[in-house]
Amino acid sequence: MLSFFRSRLGGGATRRVVEIQPLGVTIETRPGQTILEAALAQGVAYPHNCTVGTCGSCKTRLTQGTVQASSDFGYTLSRQELEAGYILACQAAPRDPLTVVEIATPAADLRPAEVFDARIVSAEALTHDILKVVVQTDRPVMFVAGQYASFTAPGLLRSRNYSFADAPLRAGRTSLSFFIRKVSGGAFTGALFDGALAGKPLKLEAAHGAFHLRPGTAPMVCIAGGSGLAPLLSVLEDMRMRRVRRPCVLLFGARTQADLYALDSIRGFADAWGESFTFVPMLSEEPLSSDWGGARGLVTDAIGQAGSMVQWPEAQAYLCGPPPMIDSGIDQLVALGVPLDSIFYDKFTDGVAAPAAESLKAA
Repeated sequence: MLSFFRSRLGGGATRRVVEIQPLGVTIETRPGQTILEAALAQGVAYPHNCTVGTCGSCKTRLTQGTVQASSDFGYTLSRQELEAGYILACQAAPRDPLTVVEIATPAADLRPAEVFDARIVSAEALTHDILKVVVQTDRPVMFVAGQYASFTAPGLLRSRNYSFADAPLRAGRTSLSFFIRKVSGGAFTGALFDGALAGKPLKLEAAHGAFHLRPGTAPMVCIAGGSGLAPLLSVLEDMRMRRVRRPCVLLFGARTQADLYALDSIRGFADAWGESFTFVPMLSEEPLSSDWGGARGLVTDAIGQAGSMVQWPEAQAYLCGPPPMIDSGIDQLVALGVPLDSIFYDKFTDGVAAPAAESLKAA
């Protein structure tokens, strides 16, 4: 075994070997080089997008060895995933002669991303801080329900990621809808809400992300906060169009009644679902003096209340929204008995650099 490492490493400790499962591929890394950087440089189709530790696309399970993290994995990953040995390949540099990692096998219908020319053709206010933005592309975009696109606008150095709100079509879509929330101080959303991007040439890279419906007949618990409703509506509309029949509970968190939107679409799902469909909107800041007769509190407060409708160990959970909602939701779902590998999420981070982290060892 020692001779193997010496032959691969040139007799010294300047290179390190990473074994990528289930691909059965072995790559070499230089000191300080991340697993993702090395894999892409050596032609390995490793899942990724942002490369800065915010999107979670390169989530990887570390099964052997130690890595040096250049940013805090906990900014993007859940506590349960960290405890199970998951890392972000774009932020992890191997420290040992042999490191073994495991990536999820890509779904057969997830296509490589392409770059499209695009323009915003309409923007409709859904709430005071969320717009429904319709974009026209130069050719059909192929995607899987739940995925997202990266936008680049003139004068902006960094791309922005937004989930598709439409169901995909077999031949692709040239008209695409997104629900975009205004971010305080955000250069892209500031220009968008001011109308400065209307009609301007944009670049759209799609499709990205591994958030999508998993096969099976298990009951679904869908949890959304704010603009996180977009990918879930895409998934649910796609299921309705394909006549996929599974029991579903949809929990949607908003601040007040004025922040609820897409209610007609949700009612349409309930009317035509074919299986049980339960919708629970939760309001966290609705005045007590209002006429609201529905549930109050954080959307994650409603998870336990869904227990009479869901057999938790058999359920699949799909969460989309801000990091605190995702983290709290996963905590509660795991405590109720939902297996970690049956919980899928799209954490809407703001792209702010995560704090530095220490080295991590395989569990």
